[in-house]
Amino acid sequence: MFFDLNIPIKKFSARLNTSKKSKPLETTTTWTAMEIADAERRVDVLVHLGYTVLAFSQTVNKKIDSKTHVNHLESLTSQLRPRSGIVYLKRLNIILDQDSEKGFGLINASVSLFNTYDLIALIPTTHNTFSLACLTHSLPSQLTAHIISLPLTLPRLPYHMKHTLIRTAIKNGAVFEVNYVGALGGENDSVVVEAAAAENGSNAKRNWWANARELIRVTKGKGLIISGGAVSETDFRAPRDVANL
Repeated sequence: MFFDLNIPIKKFSARLNTSKKSKPLETTTTWTAMEIADAERRVDVLVHLGYTVLAFSQTVNKKIDSKTHVNHLESLTSQLRPRSGIVYLKRLNIILDQDSEKGFGLINASVSLFNTYDLIALIPTTHNTFSLACLTHSLPSQLTAHIISLPLTLPRLPYHMKHTLIRTAIKNGAVFEVNYVGALGGENDSVVVEAAAAENGSNAKRNWWANARELIRVTKGKGLIISGGAVSETDFRAPRDVANL
């Protein structure tokens, strides 16, 4: 079995029910026929390439607001046609910046909200949020962050990957993610684009190789997963191609 645990989904159109009688606010997600067709086409390509477990990812910046946040992926997966032997997962990416250091919504009061996702991934962009991700939010709990994804196409990672932080996160059961789209140039790496002003093209490739090499050195090759992170089908690669990379 091969997994792609980071399949970004293109824009959603959400409609909020702002009726004063509904507490909390009822939120519904409307997917256009074009958006559903786009998702179906991408699934077909990935299945053809040999993947059997597909994790669709939804990304938010800074923090989760439990009053307004809605899991858009619930309605998407329910509308995709069933495929024999193919498993769909729902993943939440939280991009952490300086504003997230005081808290980013992973609190016990919101457990029911986060339970609607199969995977929680943190993308730290500051030293403090990287430390929080490794030391605090990797601890086993109902709010455990399963994946720590690093913006490898940045010219320079905004934090030093200390052995103690990395080893603690891995010991707690977290894994570090490498998105192979960065090695292809990074133009379609949606998470990194949202996280910071990342470079693309040959500069992104160079940054990716340097940062990925450092991550592998620090982790000694343990606790790593390779995901796609690609928005465009032209950037999808088969599992064997990724292994060669």
